[in-house]
Amino acid sequence: MIYILLGAGFEESEALVTADVLRRADLPVTLAGVEGRTVTGSHAITVQADLPAAAVSLAPGDMLVLPGGMGGVSAMERSPAAMRLIRQAAGDPQLWLAAICAAPTLLARAGLLPPGVHAVCYPGMEGELSAAGAVPVMDQTVVAQGRLITGRGPGSAFDFGLALVEMLAGTARADQVRSGLHYGE
Repeated sequence: MIYILLGAGFEESEALVTADVLRRADLPVTLAGVEGRTVTGSHAITVQADLPAAAVSLAPGDMLVLPGGMGGVSAMERSPAAMRLIRQAAGDPQLWLAAICAAPTLLARAGLLPPGVHAVCYPGMEGELSAAGAVPVMDQTVVAQGRLITGRGPGSAFDFGLALVEMLAGTARADQVRSGLHYGE
């Protein structure tokens, strides 16, 4: 299962484009609300989550996706349930962790980025990655290293979603979804 955490103020395009791309690949996606099931994003789009984050139980092979949006990232940081899941995903080699935009900085502040890991985040926030011992990548929209995938920002949501499909279902499936979207033509 792929769980996308939604905290109040999340970046809608990063969460919803990613969910859409993953579902087009026939991958199971659950939207998990950090503060409950009804969550309003940073641009006043309200989404009905499938379940509250407190009800999520990660199993081997699962992926946890953290959209950006400063409000959403702050909501995740304040939530014991969200941080429990994030710490679990970061520390378990059988789980996947994906973060985009401001969300990689949450991982940096929480001490959850392995030293020397290459990662990308929203431009201008790279100092937080460096301070945590990560290596910021400036010239890519998505960086995958092991079971950690990071993305730059809202404009890279399709690249991010397709990278997640590639990690979980392979290059051929990602190419099928890309073609169906007429993305990159």
